[in-house]
Amino acid sequence: MVESRAWPSEIRWTLRDWIAASALFTAASSVILWQNARVAVLWDISFILNVASRIAGGQIPYRDFPLAQAPLTFLLQAAFIRLAGRVFFHHVLYVTAIGALSTVLAWRIILATVRGRIAAAWTLSLLLAAPLSFLSVYSIMPNPEYDADCAFWILVAVWALLRITRGRNGRETYWAAHPFRNWLRAFLTGVALVIPLFFKQNMGLPFLLTSLAAILLVLAAAQLRHIPSPEYRGIEPPLALAVLSGVVTALLVAVLGLRFTAGLGNYFYWTVTYAGQRRLPGFDLMLGVYWYPALAWMLPCSVAGLLLLRFGQGIRGPRNTTHESRPASLWAQIAAFLLLAGPFLFALAALVLYYDDADSRGDSFLMIWPVMLVMATVLALRNLVLSWPEPSLRAFVPLILLAAINGTMMSQQLWGSTYGIWPLLVLLLAEMLVFLNSFAVDSGASPRFAPAIAAFVSAAMLVCGGFYTISEDRLSYVHLPDGPALHSAFPALAGMSTPGPYLSQLDEMLRYADANIPFNDRIMLMPGEDPLFFATGRAQPFPTTIWDHTCLPWTPAQIADLARSLHIRWLIVKTDLQLTEDSTPDRAATMDLLMREFTLAAHLRGYDVYRASSTR
Repeated sequence: MVESRAWPSEIRWTLRDWIAASALFTAASSVILWQNARVAVLWDISFILNVASRIAGGQIPYRDFPLAQAPLTFLLQAAFIRLAGRVFFHHVLYVTAIGALSTVLAWRIILATVRGRIAAAWTLSLLLAAPLSFLSVYSIMPNPEYDADCAFWILVAVWALLRITRGRNGRETYWAAHPFRNWLRAFLTGVALVIPLFFKQNMGLPFLLTSLAAILLVLAAAQLRHIPSPEYRGIEPPLALAVLSGVVTALLVAVLGLRFTAGLGNYFYWTVTYAGQRRLPGFDLMLGVYWYPALAWMLPCSVAGLLLLRFGQGIRGPRNTTHESRPASLWAQIAAFLLLAGPFLFALAALVLYYDDADSRGDSFLMIWPVMLVMATVLALRNLVLSWPEPSLRAFVPLILLAAINGTMMSQQLWGSTYGIWPLLVLLLAEMLVFLNSFAVDSGASPRFAPAIAAFVSAAMLVCGGFYTISEDRLSYVHLPDGPALHSAFPALAGMSTPGPYLSQLDEMLRYADANIPFNDRIMLMPGEDPLFFATGRAQPFPTTIWDHTCLPWTPAQIADLARSLHIRWLIVKTDLQLTEDSTPDRAATMDLLMREFTLAAHLRGYDVYRASSTR
């Protein structure tokens, strides 16, 4: 009886687990806090926080203003504003906690993947998780963002899925002894599967659909095979039903919530129809992720490395006068190691070869993605076929992750989309290392071959990932001048820092608005690269505060008509953008029409302030 109440070894935490988790949490949170102390991307910050301020002020997205994104990131930030006031540093603390927790979660999933399947599993799991201190969901883009939030909740859902699978090490006994707790965990797992859908559509929907398909297939296979084997790692039918109940319940709550707030028609139009029109790329661009020239040598190198392991037993080393020829497998293993590590060796070499070329340096590191995705797809399908007729839910996890990753890349393809999903790639790497370990041992290679590869991959990703994050290669779409980070002196923006004149100019504009623009006067901001409404708490009458192709559905003539009909009294135009390119569609035509309605009231550093003409 005592044994049945004990927690299984895969669930119970030891002292070293707590120490490791604390170290990973501290490392990741330190990087995120350090990033926020040196860089702020005003465009992204302003979009999230100004929209959140609308919601905190009572406006409802999709009904009162257009929004092409799913709502949960904005609702969360709005809740912080309502509960803790308008202070930027509160949002920094949120991203720090989420980024650090994502690193710890990824480590636990890696540990569950490699435990019992590779030597020194605990140490290797920690090694693989270490690069995530620089590549957590919030390390590269250190401000609230829906990609990062969605990736975090995908990790939560995968972790929950793995905890309800049946396996060895006494798990069946534990779950049987706690039926209600077991059912509740499964139900909450179903809820967790739905949550990513409402952070980001193109990530969450493929993740949810693939997860449901996996559960249903595993359940169907279990029903066809009435007596599962002792090694069965599927899911018990009652648990599968509990998961499905959680999914249905979560979807029903979401549908009812939308029905009685924004309206289902409005939500579907803006997040599906409109978002698809503005953001969905063509099929050729989606496949463009896998058309990079580097794949022409990276994939053959990986295949050659596997072939060397399998058939390299007859290769002999060099002879000399004092020694016999070396063991045949040694040279094959060395060559296989170099071939399999090729993509990571190239990424390391690129730090030197392209030191002054940020685009080439970043692309060389990102090349890891397509080659790993192709290899992970082949491996996932192989494992799924080999697990039949008792397919394991764990065998489906790589396919579930691949669906989420490829869905993410539908919006900005490889370069733009990977900033918040590096933990998902590391989970796929763990699966591949488990296969490599089994393959190498079966081929007669050293049992230390796969751990050596894992250690090298970890070191390479730690170095390259650290350089990628620190050098801000992903943030090249904004100006980040050399020099120290300067801080905002405006109370609500405490904790916001970035190099260049942008924050001092922003502070000057905010002080001007406080002194010269009555609080209830209606303001329109162009192109919206400023958290003015978040910082001041002013109402936002114009339906959008960010002007780009995705968020601005109106023509220049419609914008001018809206400004007139909404009685906009002030127009603030930013002239010194942090963005490298002005994203405003038809800017010249829009400004020409607006200048018929407004006259210049003040010329500030980085801003022109216009007042509505008295003849309006």
